[in-house]
Amino acid sequence: MTPYLRRVNLASLPSPTVNAWQIGALAIRAYALCIIAGVILAIWITERRWVARGGRPGVVIDVAVWAVPFGLVGARLYHVFTDPELYFGSGRHPIDAFKIWDGGLGIWGAVLLGCLGAWIGLRRRGLPFAAFADAAAPGIAVAQAVGRLGNWFNNELYGRATSLPWGLTVHNIDSGTHHSVGTLPGHYQPTFLYELLWDLGVAGLVVWADRRFTLGRGRAFALYVMAYTVGRGWIEYLRIDHANHFLGLRLNDWTAIIVFAAALAFFILRRGPREDPAELRGGEPDSGAEDEVSEEEGEAVQRVTSDSDLTESDEATEVPSGESEEPANAQSRRQSIEE
Repeated sequence: MTPYLRRVNLASLPSPTVNAWQIGALAIRAYALCIIAGVILAIWITERRWVARGGRPGVVIDVAVWAVPFGLVGARLYHVFTDPELYFGSGRHPIDAFKIWDGGLGIWGAVLLGCLGAWIGLRRRGLPFAAFADAAAPGIAVAQAVGRLGNWFNNELYGRATSLPWGLTVHNIDSGTHHSVGTLPGHYQPTFLYELLWDLGVAGLVVWADRRFTLGRGRAFALYVMAYTVGRGWIEYLRIDHANHFLGLRLNDWTAIIVFAAALAFFILRRGPREDPAELRGGEPDSGAEDEVSEEEGEAVQRVTSDSDLTESDEATEVPSGESEEPANAQSRRQSIEE
């Protein structure tokens, strides 16, 4: 490689130099747009999978009204509880704990409280939570992948310094102007990209396994959890952003280990066939099936009625064997003439 090519480093990955766009007094933040786009994709994917499994259309939107707000609150609470020194103590501003647009959402809290919100929404409709979780699993993984683009715009959650060709250029973004005020020296592991690609792979794995093995009763969701935590473990090991440690590991690593073990136990111990479509409709039969049955029954009744009418008509016009079909008054006149 020539000195010129080494100097411009064409083999590195760029990062955005701006993470928000000012419209009057309103700042449209890329991080927020990525979160919103991820939620929309998750709802769309879940709706398609829910209906394909036998559920009624429109249920996912109703449940999302509960799950999404709960998930956002849970994501922020996990981040604040696991890194309290960023918001409380000397020189800190507790009000910053509410500024989710500046980043800082923990997927562990999002899934936990998001599931609680979904459970409330499903319970109000008398629908099974496990079946809904199976339908939602790939969509959640895709939403996580899109959300990682928000970290890229914020120039955050990058990994160790690296000389790999795909090393990431990292900018210092001014929180007031939302523009770059310089770059960090060297290049860094693009851990946001690693997790983005891993999440998409997890979504594909769950869809394939669900079709291949007809997973149900929450096992597709458990597979998603196991696959995600495996990837999060090694990606977390590469990160150098602020994190509390316990026994030599980042707190998120311990969370991934515990959650993986719980999901694995659930996956192994959970048994039973996939939920019957009637369960996904609250025990009510499908309206389309009712219409088809009604039409078939109506046609059968019509055929029976037509056959009955035809039989009665034949019986009424049938002449006894050996008797003349000639009218009785004509027979009397002929008999008088003969006499």
